[in-house]
Amino acid sequence: MSKSKKIAFAGLLAAHAASLQAAGFAEDSKAKVTLRNYYFDRNYINQTPQSAAREWAQGFIVNFNSGFTEGVVGFGLDAQAMMGLRLDSSPDRVGTGLLPFSASTKEPAKDYSELGLTAKVKVSKTELQYGTVSTFLPIAFASPTRLLPQTFRGTYLRSQEITDLSLHAGWLDRINLRDSTDYQKMRVSAPNGRFNGAAESDAFYFLGGDYTWSKSLTLKYYYAQLEDIYDKNYLGFVDTRELGPGRLTSDFRFYDSKDNGSAKAGKVDNRNTALMLTYQLGVHRLGAGYMQLTGDTAMPYLFGTEPLVITEGTLSSEFLNPKERSWQVKYDYDFVGLGVPGLKGMLRYVSGDNIDLPKLGGDKLKESEKDMELSYVVQSGTFKDVAFRVRHAWYRNDFGPGATQRDDNELRVNIDYTLALW
Repeated sequence: MSKSKKIAFAGLLAAHAASLQAAGFAEDSKAKVTLRNYYFDRNYINQTPQSAAREWAQGFIVNFNSGFTEGVVGFGLDAQAMMGLRLDSSPDRVGTGLLPFSASTKEPAKDYSELGLTAKVKVSKTELQYGTVSTFLPIAFASPTRLLPQTFRGTYLRSQEITDLSLHAGWLDRINLRDSTDYQKMRVSAPNGRFNGAAESDAFYFLGGDYTWSKSLTLKYYYAQLEDIYDKNYLGFVDTRELGPGRLTSDFRFYDSKDNGSAKAGKVDNRNTALMLTYQLGVHRLGAGYMQLTGDTAMPYLFGTEPLVITEGTLSSEFLNPKERSWQVKYDYDFVGLGVPGLKGMLRYVSGDNIDLPKLGGDKLKESEKDMELSYVVQSGTFKDVAFRVRHAWYRNDFGPGATQRDDNELRVNIDYTLALW
């Protein structure tokens, strides 16, 4: 064989090998688009600087997830493109988290968009992501509760090499808020003046995992550090077992937080202990929970994220003020029991007391929230998989007039549709 033919043949072999390696990248790729229509109406009660936060917007979320190239080490790439369009808003009604607005004029944006890219590497059952990442962990839960989801920038490692053990570790340096198009330094959430909310950090570290002890019991432990602001340890378990004709789920969560390094956001000293018991009998679910905060401060969590405590899902407050004690009852019903599959309802009442806010009324303060939710997913026909969700909340407290959380009646309406592109 001539030298030129050998070179050509070698080139063909290299190209063929590359195509084989890339086969998994393309063949295992998936893409979907979510259309989200969101109406948010928080109507404040009594005298407040702003009478309401009320906006209506349309969102588009396109997610592309590649497969991995073939071989011992697989490479892939994910992409997330998002756009939000204003349907209704005004400068006197901004602040819903649906749309960005000018800090000086309060004028809401007509539209906004962003693109996130994530490089990923996989070896066996371990995957490393770098770029735009989302974590849904007790110590950092990326908020999906507005028009567009909140994301981070950083490195995220997940591993399931050990049977029944799911490990998570990472380093994040920036956060992209739900109503923003750029990455910002990270801060601690500080409603009601709990901490210095202007203090910024360049690094958030986390490590932990979930261990399936048995079919009924899962154990969880996580550690997180927002550099120079706070440290946090989380310990929890979820136990689900048959009890009588139904099933009882016990959900225990414990957070221990303290200030870190130079404590730029001020003192952090908090323990949060909570237990939620839920009994399911057929289409009925009845839950009761109790949460108690001890220490000198509120429980810290990343600004822009959702605190994964047992009051998750409440609309106006998270019940995490200093020394707060809260209890709740929650009832869920699946209307399939009445012959209407896809229709579900929820009622909840949460009451908190013993709140210590010296600058907002003193100690022994109280707050409460009543929630009602109805959701429906179309089961068949032209509009199959279109999801409707209506939530209403009534929130009241006896805090001073400068409180972040104020008495309100709130309504949220979502219409979501997700379509697989391939």
